[in-house]
Amino acid sequence: MMWGRAMTETSKTVTRVDLCEAVYQKVGLSRTESSAFVELVLKEITDCLEKGETVKLSSFGSFMVRKKGQRIGRNPKTGTEVPISPRRVMVFKPSAILKQRINAQHRTNGDATKAPQEA
Repeated sequence: MMWGRAMTETSKTVTRVDLCEAVYQKVGLSRTESSAFVELVLKEITDCLEKGETVKLSSFGSFMVRKKGQRIGRNPKTGTEVPISPRRVMVFKPSAILKQRINAQHRTNGDATKAPQEA
């Protein structure tokens, strides 16, 4: 991860506060400016997605909105058919570079935690 934390299966969730702190530490803006900067970036991404635009961040991935049509679902308890109304859903597709980094990190951590095999 960018913030110097060890990647584990149980790693903590990164929050807005963590992002603001990372900007503060690495960019040198004040904490107030760092917070405003992070909020501005998130608002811009949100506004674009709300308008149905794709947000593509090079070497990271793409956020896009997909339209799902109406369909029939079932109540798992009763088996009753229920119409599910059309809606828009947000989808994230990671870039190939991000996938490689995640898998390289996972392999590194996975190899270190394996017990040696007996001969």
